[in-house]
Amino acid sequence: MEKQIISTKKAPGAVGPYSQAVKVGNLLFTSGQIPLDPETGKLVEGDIKKATERSLENIKALLEEAGTSFDKVVKTTVFVKDMGDFAAVNEVYAKYFTKDMPARSCVQVTLPKDALVEIEVIALVD
Repeated sequence: MEKQIISTKKAPGAVGPYSQAVKVGNLLFTSGQIPLDPETGKLVEGDIKKATERSLENIKALLEEAGTSFDKVVKTTVFVKDMGDFAAVNEVYAKYFTKDMPARSCVQVTLPKDALVEIEVIALVD
């Protein structure tokens, strides 16, 4: 089985030695997406809901580039700067994952660029 590198200009480019996403067989693994606007390169700061939405829009762009969607996500990992933001993150998250919820982990960590949130997913690709 070969790996295929997935990239799109609709999500922020890698800022280090990694790929935006990698497809192996029928699985897609995304790198964590902090709330960077791919057009401006600016970080969404100060509003956890807007930051979560930006991270999920970046994920959406990668899913679409690979030919899949949120409905095919089987696992997510959500990293938050402050676990006190958990309810607000869930509120936005629930707008993207509406049925057959994926498995999920959520942990509090220190994030690159002092971001409020980072999200990565594993998805099926038909």
